[in-house]
Amino acid sequence: MRIICDAGHPAHIHLFKNVLWQLEKSGHRYLVTTRDKEVTLDLLRKYDMEHVSFGHRYMSVFGKAYGLFKFDSKMLSVARRFNADIFISHGSMYAAHAASFLNRPHISTEDTGNMEQIWLYKPFTKAILTSKCFDRDLGSNQIRYDGYHELAYLHPNYYTPNPDVLNIMGIRAGERYVILRFVSWRASHDLVHAGISAQNKLKAVREFSKHARVYISSEARLEDDLLPYQMSLTPEMMHDALNYASMLYGESGTMASESAVLGTPAIFLDNVGRYYTRELEKQYGLVYNYTESPIDQERSIERGVELLKKVDLKKEFTVKRNTMLSHKIDVTAFLRWFIENYPSSHDLMRRDPDFQLRFKEKVI
Repeated sequence: MRIICDAGHPAHIHLFKNVLWQLEKSGHRYLVTTRDKEVTLDLLRKYDMEHVSFGHRYMSVFGKAYGLFKFDSKMLSVARRFNADIFISHGSMYAAHAASFLNRPHISTEDTGNMEQIWLYKPFTKAILTSKCFDRDLGSNQIRYDGYHELAYLHPNYYTPNPDVLNIMGIRAGERYVILRFVSWRASHDLVHAGISAQNKLKAVREFSKHARVYISSEARLEDDLLPYQMSLTPEMMHDALNYASMLYGESGTMASESAVLGTPAIFLDNVGRYYTRELEKQYGLVYNYTESPIDQERSIERGVELLKKVDLKKEFTVKRNTMLSHKIDVTAFLRWFIENYPSSHDLMRRDPDFQLRFKEKVI
């Protein structure tokens, strides 16, 4: 089987990398198609994954319309040369359109619920895989599984933290640190967001610095007074940094979920929220969700200080994380089975959703 995996974001590389490597070991061949966004190409080169880049993405409304035509054309051309049998992605309209044109199946994962994107790929997609707690009905092709995307690469069956990151960051033995994550708010679905104010970013740094060392990861350029706190890690080491951190605070739902599945408490600010961070808070107490309102920004900083004052913070959250893991399936094993056995896997999951329980393994 020849598989095209379209990755529109660095997180998609992590989501699919273990699945693609396992499929490759089984004799299948894959090709990752992508755009030059953030550190996506750096990760693909680091992991030595076969890939093709279609160039930079476009930010304006006109640019996005042109990009849809351009990237659809490039995807179709590459897929023909590669002779693809199946397409997989996280909500890629380009993969969906090419698959439909070539009469090939497109299997998509979905965890954002951004309907302006879903409308562009859903009609051309054979199966949409979502978490069981996903709060939208996407129709008869939707398959629900009991897990999170982040478990595809941070489940202990696949991920072992590298303690070398502590030396690289200059962390002394016994020293605690916090990571702050700020996003650029430039995506098409970010119009309702303002993010954390510059004043409260600085306040968070000052308050958290009283209890731990502070590092900042930011998509956008930082204000001058925050530049001394900026992280300088290679992309593949960010998960190691999250693993050993005492807390994550910021605007990224993905990094909040990553922190949670690693047993690191996360404070997430977002006006819309994410269904998975809400479940991680309600059922497991691993995430604290706040809006971007001025009063919630203040409350979130207070919550961060409250957490950092706890002596056994990491021990408490490791217990919570292990409870969560005991309830979830091995997402990588499930995805591999679903892709390798499609379309019979789709039919089986429609008839018997509990079939996925055989992918619930004891944590190694």
